[in-house]
Amino acid sequence: MNRSNYFDYIEEKLNLLSIRINGRGKLNILNLNIHSEAFFAEFLNILLGFNLRNMNVLKQNTEAIDLIDENNKIIAQVSATCTKKKIEASLSKGISIDYPGYRFKFVSIAKDATHLKKENFLNPNNVLFNPSEDIFDINTILNTVLNKCADDQKKIYEFVKKELGSDIDIVKVDTNLAKLINILAAENLADVIKSYESNAFQIESKITFNDLESVKDDIDDYKIYSHKLDEIYSAFDKEGHNKSFSVLQIIRKQYKKLTNEDISPKNVFYSIIDELIDLILESENYVKIPYEELEMCVHILVVDAFLRCKIFKNPEGYGYVIT
Repeated sequence: MNRSNYFDYIEEKLNLLSIRINGRGKLNILNLNIHSEAFFAEFLNILLGFNLRNMNVLKQNTEAIDLIDENNKIIAQVSATCTKKKIEASLSKGISIDYPGYRFKFVSIAKDATHLKKENFLNPNNVLFNPSEDIFDINTILNTVLNKCADDQKKIYEFVKKELGSDIDIVKVDTNLAKLINILAAENLADVIKSYESNAFQIESKITFNDLESVKDDIDDYKIYSHKLDEIYSAFDKEGHNKSFSVLQIIRKQYKKLTNEDISPKNVFYSIIDELIDLILESENYVKIPYEELEMCVHILVVDAFLRCKIFKNPEGYGYVIT
């Protein structure tokens, strides 16, 4: 059924966007937050018949307001932070004075807001605001999409496809990368212990040489799995020549592509992970697992490629340091 295809695609893309906003926020990478204001303005216009536009078009850096619909008298805040304190801080601003008669909407783009819909909020300026109706999160939005007719769902799907991804009928192919992830995800990684031999000085040297101090914790967290990945690569290569080599080369290819762009080493590191996740999700032979597990497995591959000298520059004397 087309309805099912449309909804499944929209649901996947919105939830993936939410997870990425949340994860990148912890790393203080906020570019998706900025772009999401424009995305959700247009999305809600299609979904709910609003006429929202970015507030910065009218007035730069207006406190507590990101979007405005002058026709329907709506002001909205789009936020990755979803707390009672955040909403009350917005309600305490002078928005009721500047926009009398406007209704305030709060759009949570990274967190579930179900608990906030039942809260009572301090509203000293008596802003028009009903928590049960005026707080939106991804689940609220998806529930509205689910109950739309097929024609409306198609319009939403086409917008999301244009903004966030490719068509639902994209031709998928098998990849060694996805197969390796399937194997790695089946392993009990909790049993891996930190009993490996390494030259910590060389690892530190490569991190410093590439200005990657901000991702050092990730490298330290995932380097312990290189022994396990060695075992998996060895078994993987018994199925045919160049299996593991092709995986390492696709990681290197993503690195080389990203280094041609004007972005920081930290963003190159995390963008490699994002690009590989996209490749895996589009693979015909990928066996679906929870996104957090997929992201963890890809982190292991990328950190291992870093240690194996496949990505980022090596300082003089550096060699593969996990033995």
